[in-house]
Amino acid sequence: MRLWNKNQEKLFFINSVKVAFPSQLFYKATGGRYLAYWPKGYRGKKSTLQSRNSLIGEFTENWVCELFKKLIENENLFLIRQARIPALGITSRSPADLVISTSNKQILKPSEVKAIFEIKMSIVWNWQYFEESGNVVEIGDYRNHQGKPSFTRSDSILKAIGKCIGIRVSNFESSKIPIIVIGNAPLSNGFCKKADYLKRVGVIQGFWSLNPFPLNHGNTRKTTPHGGYIRFNNTSELKQSINNLFSQDLNFFSGMENPKTLGRYIELANDENNYESKGLKFLKLIRRN
Repeated sequence: MRLWNKNQEKLFFINSVKVAFPSQLFYKATGGRYLAYWPKGYRGKKSTLQSRNSLIGEFTENWVCELFKKLIENENLFLIRQARIPALGITSRSPADLVISTSNKQILKPSEVKAIFEIKMSIVWNWQYFEESGNVVEIGDYRNHQGKPSFTRSDSILKAIGKCIGIRVSNFESSKIPIIVIGNAPLSNGFCKKADYLKRVGVIQGFWSLNPFPLNHGNTRKTTPHGGYIRFNNTSELKQSINNLFSQDLNFFSGMENPKTLGRYIELANDENNYESKGLKFLKLIRRN
């Protein structure tokens, strides 16, 4: 199975026009053209299109789920869409888009969750729909239209960050669960340092783009300096990164303490016999306060 590409977007529109009106999927430009986005330089009358969001959300969540199923070889792991984890504040009002779990059920305990994925994918290219023939034709990449797809949209990124922080600070039981934000466009330049910082402090384990070639001509950023953002070129790279999530015994911790208290914690932890025991003791001391 290939990563995200133009064929996936075309398939989305072809399938969607069977169950939705063109006006729910495309903007109608001056002259009657149906377009996925307003082209740059367009000066005609404009309207707002919100109805496509739920359709593309459903399509991309299912696509990511099916992709991951083919990459995860452990038969004891399950892919759960729209999962609820009440102990982490993940309820039916704002479920997790996709979860890798040791249990095949919708309502999960933190101990059953191996990873949480927030999916922020959208239409990247511009498309024109021809109503008479039913054809959908690509007419340019995101440099040629006025839309802000996926990771290029700041409000979408901020919403994802807010949800991830909410999960991370909800309960100490979230401290061992990797949280990944999935997209299909390059990360906005203004968020590259933030992505690296969020990864380095452990809040989010990465912003992953599953679209190797979002431009028709030219290339885009492969990764940020500290890997907070990664663009995968193929499924082998993605599979390796998923496996890495499970191979590391990571622990998130945070707090604000004065140097004297921190020094006391370090001294108490240092009485343990090995590095792992010292680390666990230090984490326990921080969390107790």
